[in-house]
Amino acid sequence: MADIAQILLPEGFQFGAATAGLKKSGRPDFALIVADEPASAAAAFTANRVTAAPLIVDKQNLRATGGFVRVVAINAGNANCAAGEAGLAAARATCEAAAEVFGCEPEEVFPSSTGIIGVPLQAEKLIAVLPALATALGAELDHFQQAAQAILTTDTVEKTAFARFDVEDADGATREIRIAAFGKGSGMIHPQLVPHATMLVYILTDAAVEPSDLQAYLNQAIELSFNRISVDGDTSTNDTVLLLASAASGVAIGPGSRAFTHALAHVCTSLARQVVADGEGITHVVELHIEGAASDADALKIAKAIAHSPLVKTAWAGNDPNWGRLMAAIGYSGADINPNRIDIRFGDFEICRDGGRAAAFDEAAAHAYVSQPEFSIGIQLNQGEGSCVFWTTDLTVEYIHINADYST
Repeated sequence: MADIAQILLPEGFQFGAATAGLKKSGRPDFALIVADEPASAAAAFTANRVTAAPLIVDKQNLRATGGFVRVVAINAGNANCAAGEAGLAAARATCEAAAEVFGCEPEEVFPSSTGIIGVPLQAEKLIAVLPALATALGAELDHFQQAAQAILTTDTVEKTAFARFDVEDADGATREIRIAAFGKGSGMIHPQLVPHATMLVYILTDAAVEPSDLQAYLNQAIELSFNRISVDGDTSTNDTVLLLASAASGVAIGPGSRAFTHALAHVCTSLARQVVADGEGITHVVELHIEGAASDADALKIAKAIAHSPLVKTAWAGNDPNWGRLMAAIGYSGADINPNRIDIRFGDFEICRDGGRAAAFDEAAAHAYVSQPEFSIGIQLNQGEGSCVFWTTDLTVEYIHINADYST
């Protein structure tokens, strides 16, 4: 978490949260992000072919506006998925009500939902609290954090990230650009975002960026952050990443800005790692470094095979340095490999050399290393120049308890 004293939110946005009554806990479950003026927008959505109603509406609305959003309306406690025409009607009714309250077009509203699948969304509960919520909006950090907390489901902590950098404007004066983001995700985490627990991410900047350029920046950022994490291998029906640019700073960012690319990547990677660290029931966060693959695509295949293997993940849960399970996952990953050229390290400890047990292998030391809450595994394939970094978790009995009891 960033130092609160150092956080400056991007200009041009207000935030708020309310209790609409969707969460059984009675906690806040409805959040708004409202731009002072329609903001440029870029978005990426789940690749799951079973897609929640709000995502369908979001795509339609973004096409209708040419990539501009005025209001983001996020509810937790109900995914509004697998509800047929009633689900679409609920999402559209929320858009219409928000548009009336904030004086914009319904197509300028971006709805999001997270929670239980297959239960009709009671949109009337959201609509009922909209007027009061509109009067409680604010642009301070407290309002931002209220919104960040309201969208959580099985998450144990809010997830936020911030960045800022200086640029020279057309007159040669130095101006500051700010980026702030919040998100949620704990279970059902294996985002496969297009292009390329539900994960929802909202990234805000006060730069002036055209929607097409903004989309290019977002595509690049998510490929090396949100598309490089997995908790349980399940791809949600609701995964959404939204990037909004308010232009309130008055500084235009065109294509190819290294400073904006770096700042956006920092924010996305920070949030992605926070999602993994808050995975349901986890006791270990594991950073995989796959190197020497025939291609980057092959490196990613291997990382995903390891990250999704129940045998590997349960070994990590038991602090077991069972590298044979890694070898098995590498073998069935579909990547181009030579088993006799594979080297594996746990941190600085050599585990496997040329496809077999390393002469320096120390089982006690390896066990102590993987007993840590966070550790890294390096795999060298010696096949080419392909590589990737991927973040994942173990799989524990607590994860089973959480998801066995989720709907009841």
